[in-house]
Amino acid sequence: MRAALLALTLLLPPTLAAAQSQPGANRAQESRRAELDSLFETLKSAPDEALASAVEGRIRAIWIEMASPAAVLLLRRGARNMASRTHDEALEDFDAAITLSPLSAEAWFQRAQANAAMGDAAAAARDLREALRLEPRHFGALVTLSILQDEGGDARAALRSMEAALALHPHLRGGRERLRELRRKAEGDAT
Repeated sequence: MRAALLALTLLLPPTLAAAQSQPGANRAQESRRAELDSLFETLKSAPDEALASAVEGRIRAIWIEMASPAAVLLLRRGARNMASRTHDEALEDFDAAITLSPLSAEAWFQRAQANAAMGDAAAAARDLREALRLEPRHFGALVTLSILQDEGGDARAALRSMEAALALHPHLRGGRERLRELRRKAEGDAT
């Protein structure tokens, strides 16, 4: 009987299998979403970079925690591979993380980073769109999208993406300088 239940769990789609194996999973996800809502409000009104940086760190941690435990391990290993510039190995890790947790915006975002590092802007853009569909407030995805748009020659779209990122995270490191640069490219405005 136990083997049959294990086999059934392995055959279920990952999100359904996780929901059935962890009855409190929905409550935990709801709690994380509520915490994210509160953190994003704090991030918008943070009086200084120090508080904004701490809030950003917690937001990023929650995004990672929203994946399955196995996917979290893969995301961490992929991040180490990105840091050591073994992008192909990182891409494999992020592919596996998405297979395990297809609703994890962070997994899609991390894979987009790997695709961009390997020079596949089209795949990176697709992954960023999925990350933003799952978590429209993913300021990291918006910044990366802005970079890809700028590199692709669409300064106006890059400017809009950067403005959206800064609306969510006004103290984004290097954000104001990048916004000025994009504004000059898109509008010819030096402000």
